[in-house]
Amino acid sequence: MHAVILAGGKGTRLRPYTINFPKPLVPVGDYPILEVIIRQLASSGFKRVTISTGHLSELIEAYFGNGRRWGVDIEYVREYTPLNTAGALKLVERCEDDFLVMNGDVLTTLDYGKLLALHVEKGVKATIASKSRESKIDFGVLKIDENGFLDEYIEKPVYNFSVSMGVYVLSKEATGLIGDGEAIGMPDLLLRIKKAGEKVYCHRSDCYWLDIGRMDDYEKAQEEFEANKHIFLKDNG
Repeated sequence: MHAVILAGGKGTRLRPYTINFPKPLVPVGDYPILEVIIRQLASSGFKRVTISTGHLSELIEAYFGNGRRWGVDIEYVREYTPLNTAGALKLVERCEDDFLVMNGDVLTTLDYGKLLALHVEKGVKATIASKSRESKIDFGVLKIDENGFLDEYIEKPVYNFSVSMGVYVLSKEATGLIGDGEAIGMPDLLLRIKKAGEKVYCHRSDCYWLDIGRMDDYEKAQEEFEANKHIFLKDNG
């Protein structure tokens, strides 16, 4: 079971924390967020982890080393020029037939092993872990017809969306859709897969999930982790 963690970003939205530390080493409780992820992957049965690094990559490599401390084999690929959120996959050698791909700043209780098994069961080339999100508009929303007259007035509506959790499973063939040295985002890669005639499955999960890329979400993650450490690390301590 192989997982690729995308950890090459500069984390500009978390400054000043990320001026001297790469975002994956920003602590949540007693651990860097990336260590929480690696402990979870190990608990789910993953033995091989590839970390894509860029900004302050030497600090990530120094901290995690070969991964034996957590019972996994860690290897690294380095982005010398930014490759967006999917381009680094082209640098990974010996991808398994089906492998997990995820952002390095996700705090979640998603079962990664079950997601991989579901992807294989569905027989698809790509799977997206998705989460329902509610967005409240704090204004009265007007729907206006083409002549400028009021059609509908909705006071403070609430909309529900399915959003990507930043966790995916890809089949090895998907990397063939990435050009050498191409900077490409994950949304564009997934749309390429779909355009090639393949199905992309969206797994709706009711697990806990928080992307800690923004300051307010990072502060919330600190509170949630301290209060519920046992559900995030379980047997890993």
